[in-house]
Amino acid sequence: MAAPDPIYLDHNATTPLLPEVVEAMLPYLREHFGNPSSAHVYGARARSAVELARDRVARLLGCDEDEIVFTSGGTEANNLAIRGVAETSSTRRHLVTTAIEHPATEKPCAWLERHAWRVTRLGVDGAGRALVEQARDAIGDDTALVTVMHSNNETGVVQPVTELAALARTRGALIHVDAAQSVGKVPIDVGALDVDLLSVAGHKLYAPKGVGALYVRRGTPLLPFALGAGHERGMRPGTENVASIVGLAVACEAAARDLDELAARLTRQRDELWRLLAAAVPGLARNGHHELRLPNTLNVRFPNVTGTKVLAGASEVAASTGSACHEGQEHASAVLLAMGVAPDEALGSVRLTLGRGTTDDEVARAAEALARSWRRATSAP
Repeated sequence: MAAPDPIYLDHNATTPLLPEVVEAMLPYLREHFGNPSSAHVYGARARSAVELARDRVARLLGCDEDEIVFTSGGTEANNLAIRGVAETSSTRRHLVTTAIEHPATEKPCAWLERHAWRVTRLGVDGAGRALVEQARDAIGDDTALVTVMHSNNETGVVQPVTELAALARTRGALIHVDAAQSVGKVPIDVGALDVDLLSVAGHKLYAPKGVGALYVRRGTPLLPFALGAGHERGMRPGTENVASIVGLAVACEAAARDLDELAARLTRQRDELWRLLAAAVPGLARNGHHELRLPNTLNVRFPNVTGTKVLAGASEVAASTGSACHEGQEHASAVLLAMGVAPDEALGSVRLTLGRGTTDDEVARAAEALARSWRRATSAP
């Protein structure tokens, strides 16, 4: 008899599809196969589904439907925002970002740096929040774009987006926000944030992998970095992934329907997980701001052991560490190092991220399994 699947506490990596998302997608995988660009009835059905989906995604973000561009995911949305703004800028060639960005943002920034752009990476404080005072000095009249994640994928810490947006406005710079981890977990309103561009990743909010969206404030100068036909108002060439776009829209509807209730439950479960672990593991520490973080995210440091070893000894739990392993050498998370955590301590970190399906019983069993693994690894009583 096969062993039961482990308790899934890696929802910041990806989420399962909601049953209602699957059901909504099926007709567009079967009978409604038309190309949205086609003029006949098959194309019209597909086109109508895409436009209805655009409206539903826009409603969740608080924008108009013509400000939504569908993409293949958060990574493409980030690239389109960053490189698309750069393509329009001839005199301003400075970009401001942070030291804790996801590679989907950091890599496009580094690409610009190799192509004669100046890039400033803001530091973060010990709680994992970008230093606004550094931004005040860094953002100048030559700054084209400020790009920052809304919340960090490892620690869940929410960044000072509105403060950075206000600074960008004073200098005439645009601001882009990678909200892949935040959409569907906390309220996201592009008007309240006062941002020009915002990225969404479908598979982080119970929609399929391979679909996402970019909010583009009306009038924002942007050019496509990929070339082809005129899909998505010329911003993203390539025939639309209709079924997945429909799935993304349904996931956005679900998020809007129960966002507050879900966040309250996840916060309670996350805090209970911390309480149980802290009681069982002397010296356990939390990484990141204790309050200004996603409701589902708990990043902890186990003392005197690596997080990799803790997880290896807790087969009942599926979670992740922020460390990277290359040729047998384990390296501490760059995010935690930027926060000032010592490398040997950072290696003890584990990211535990809860989701819609997480139960109270699973929280209790996961805490016991992780604590038991730590005791075995350290020979603690």
